[in-house]
Amino acid sequence: MTTRIRRSQPLGNLGRWGRRVAPAMARPFALLEVLIATLIAVLVAWRLRPDDPLLLATQFPWLWLISLIGALRYGSLAGAASGAMLMAAWHVLCAPSGAPFPMAHFAGGMTMALVAGHFCDIWSHRALRSQGINAYYSDRLVAITHNHYLLRVSHERLERDLLARPVTLRDALTRLRDLTVRRSADVHGAPGGLPNAQPMLEFAALTCQIEVAALFPVRAGELTTTPIARVGEGFEPDVDDPLVRHCLSEGALAHVKADDAASGSSLYLACVPLIDAEGALTSVLIVRRMPFLALNHDNLQLLLVLLAYYADGVAHQPLVASVRAWVPQAPYDFALELGRLSRLKRASGIESSLVALAFPRGARGDSLFEQTARQRRALDAMWTIGTPRRQIVIALMPITDEHGIDGYLMRVETLLRQQYDVDFQSGHIAVHTAHVDADAPGDGLLKLMERCTDHV
Repeated sequence: MTTRIRRSQPLGNLGRWGRRVAPAMARPFALLEVLIATLIAVLVAWRLRPDDPLLLATQFPWLWLISLIGALRYGSLAGAASGAMLMAAWHVLCAPSGAPFPMAHFAGGMTMALVAGHFCDIWSHRALRSQGINAYYSDRLVAITHNHYLLRVSHERLERDLLARPVTLRDALTRLRDLTVRRSADVHGAPGGLPNAQPMLEFAALTCQIEVAALFPVRAGELTTTPIARVGEGFEPDVDDPLVRHCLSEGALAHVKADDAASGSSLYLACVPLIDAEGALTSVLIVRRMPFLALNHDNLQLLLVLLAYYADGVAHQPLVASVRAWVPQAPYDFALELGRLSRLKRASGIESSLVALAFPRGARGDSLFEQTARQRRALDAMWTIGTPRRQIVIALMPITDEHGIDGYLMRVETLLRQQYDVDFQSGHIAVHTAHVDADAPGDGLLKLMERCTDHV
């Protein structure tokens, strides 16, 4: 039985074929491609009708179809270039005969090409924006799916494992998250680009009751014999073992309780892949010995998800570090979300916003603060900060511009007016807003916090 963790592709096959038929942006040789196609069409028409090489006497301007197709594929610049090529062809082939320049013909054709190119430019930008938003939502969906599975497993195993386990599942996830932090001494010393691989494997072995196992890196699709980390006595892997070959070829969990016949002749109990954020297989955990009762589907699934959680943490660490370098006290989830939105801003130019509300200390201020903190939207990330003089709520709002900020503030103020008959001014609530910085999100967050704490 195999289990595979797949990375979602927002557009699927439609996106792959759509980029071939109508690219989102022009390739470097797109203009040359359009000019050559126009030239070939003119030469074919001149060959067929030497007396009317541009087909001006026909009832339909056939040559302008080349300009129209170029404009629809690559934009208005390509359409205009193709039209200019047709005008140049008229001056070369038709002007020497003394024929008057067909102004209406070329004006209509050029207008058609520019309109089609303008249509292509607008929808290419919209498609790029939609792809960025879909990729962000896909990333959030993968994280939610992992968290949902971990929550279900924790509830199912809480009563069975509470006395047997030295730690809870929540403690295990917190520990794995801490192990993904790249300290200065680990950046160059972490084999395979996996920081703290040995403590991670020891903790996973303690959680899943593994006695003997080793984590081996994968290079060019082949397993290397030098382990990154191990628990129990060391061993050299058999690269021709059926479970190992199946795990390498499929990139999926393989174990001896699987239905395929090859698993019965294996020397090992399970092979668990470790897949990075790009979906590439980077290493394989080979389990050689574990208790019989621990060798079950749920326990192996938990081990697979723990390794995927660790790999995701390693991939997300640069995003978290870009925020915590400026604001070390920022919560992990908040810093990760801010880093993701900063990357989305750099890639697609999609704006996201930060809204900070500072409440004065006191009985009424605390009530207003608690009521506002409960009004978090589904996609928003929220961080609450307490100081001796005020309490601050910072809301990170994905894919939200100035209009979205105004709507959020209006909704919060309306709620406070209905519940407590106060607004921002009468409640002495300071409002500060900022856009997510594409280059230095931590710096933008730090400046917003300074504005909140300096406000009287």
